[in-house]
Order: sequence, then C-alpha cells, then structure tokens
Amino acid sequence: MLPINAQTALDGWISAATPVVQKMYGQTDSSWAEVRAGYVDGLDRLFPAPEGVSFTQVDLGGVCTMVITPENVIEGRTLFYIHGGGYVHGGVNAYRGLGGNYAKRLRARVYIPDYRQSPEYPFPVPIDDTFTAYRHLLETGIDPRSLAISGDSAGGAMVVTIMRKARDANISLPTAAVAISPWADLTHAGESASVRDGLDPLCSVEFLNRLARTFLDGELPTHPDASPIFADVRGLAPTLIQIGENEIMLSGATRLACHLGDNRVRTSLEIWPGMFHVWHLFAGLLPEADQALRNAVRFLEDALPVIKEE
Repeated sequence: MLPINAQTALDGWISAATPVVQKMYGQTDSSWAEVRAGYVDGLDRLFPAPEGVSFTQVDLGGVCTMVITPENVIEGRTLFYIHGGGYVHGGVNAYRGLGGNYAKRLRARVYIPDYRQSPEYPFPVPIDDTFTAYRHLLETGIDPRSLAISGDSAGGAMVVTIMRKARDANISLPTAAVAISPWADLTHAGESASVRDGLDPLCSVEFLNRLARTFLDGELPTHPDASPIFADVRGLAPTLIQIGENEIMLSGATRLACHLGDNRVRTSLEIWPGMFHVWHLFAGLLPEADQALRNAVRFLEDALPVIKEE
C-alpha cells in the first residue's frame, strides 16, 4: 500500500492521463496540442520542481531544449535526459520535478529535448529530433567524459537508440546510461504483458498497443530503432536498467538487459518489487522513488570523473 500522499499523486496522474486515453479512443474533440498541454500541466502540478534549481531554454539544432541547473553544480557535468510519454503525449514541463531532483542529486546540468511527437510527427521523427539535440549538445563543447544519458519509458528505450546512433555516426557516446522503465519491446510479446496486465495502474497492453500503432504509423514494431531488444547494441556505454515488478514492460526490460549483456555491454538490472511505471516521479513522496533515484545517481557518479566544483 502506498503512503497517502503518494496514492493521492498517483490518482492525480491517472486523472491527468484520462484525456489522453479519451483522445486515443476518439472520445474527445480536443486537439492533440490541447490534450498534451493538459497532461503536462497536470504532472507539473503533481510533481513540482524542487527548490534550488533554475530553468532556461536553449536551441539544439532546432530542437527546443529545457536546461535545469542546480545551485550546487559540478562544472562540466551534464545529463542528457529523454522524457517519456509513449512518443505521443509527454512534454518537458512534466519533468521539472524529476529533472530537478536528478540535477540536484547528480550536481549536473540537465538537458531535456522537447522532441516532436506523433501522430503529427510519427516514427522516426521523435527519435531523429532527440538525436539531433544530442549531437548539437556535443557540438557546444560538452566533454563526453562528463556526459551521462538517462530517460524513462519511451525515453528509456531512446537511451539505447541514441547511443547506437552516436556509435554508428562515429560521434562520442556518453560515459554511462540509466534507462528507467524502458519501453523496449513494442511487440509486447513477453510474459509480463499477460500476467501483469491490470497490475500497473498506469498502463494496459491494449492502450500500449494503440500508442505503438500511433507512433509507428505502419512501421514494424520490431524495427531496431523502435524496440532496442532487436538492435545491434555492441559497444554501448555501461547501462543501468530500473523497472518495476508490476510493470507490463518488465519482460521487455529484462530482455533488454540480457541483450546488452550478451553483447558485452556492462549492464546492471534493478527490479523493484511492487513498483509501477516510472515511480521515480514520486521522489519526495515515496521512499522507493528516492532510493531508485539515489541508485541511478550513484551508478552515473561511479562512471563520471571527479571535477572541481564551482
């Protein structure tokens, strides 16, 4: 059972997502822009930014990107964070809380690209926008030895995809990666899609299948850029995968971890009993969220160099 304040926030998240579900099923005349804005505003209220961080925006190759800077920052330390939302309904302002907590704990500037989303901009546009932002961030002079990457849900899958694209383009990879609740298998063929359907309060297999069809727009769900469990992942940076035991995406995440390990990528997998999709948003409300975020930061800090603080 969740603490009362965490349960209240979870109920609020479900309520904020309801118009998205209605839009997916054609039950509202609201535009996608209106539905997204309502969802993002809802999450921004439920999971507000912590004190001690500031927000600005930069343009990275035409991709508007939110920059979060903590008061206590290790100069040069950078986290490239990719937000979730099924490639359809997320937004950077929904991540002021999680991004701000990440920034404070890692003592890093956090860059969150506001990539375009389907159905207006289906596969591969969200991925291409994110890679464009990553490439241009490196072109600003960021030292890749002090650069980490993380993301959740669709963004968790893109963590692997962006590293692959960097490798294939012969540009620098980050020093380490954390994939939170990654949507790594858009076929939903694993066991968790059947035995855990109904356990996760935020996702159902039927809804995820609709999201996948909307995003893919006719492309196969086995495309390696959409489902990294089918990709060539050799040579990627050390990666931590965190997944909740109650998640429909559990099988995909565990298969991704095995796939990375089989291809000689140093991989750590954490399965959190009783946890639901992207519980990290509940930092400050749920002990497991604080603990998981602390583990993510520790994993990244072990890989990042020690740099003189400002």
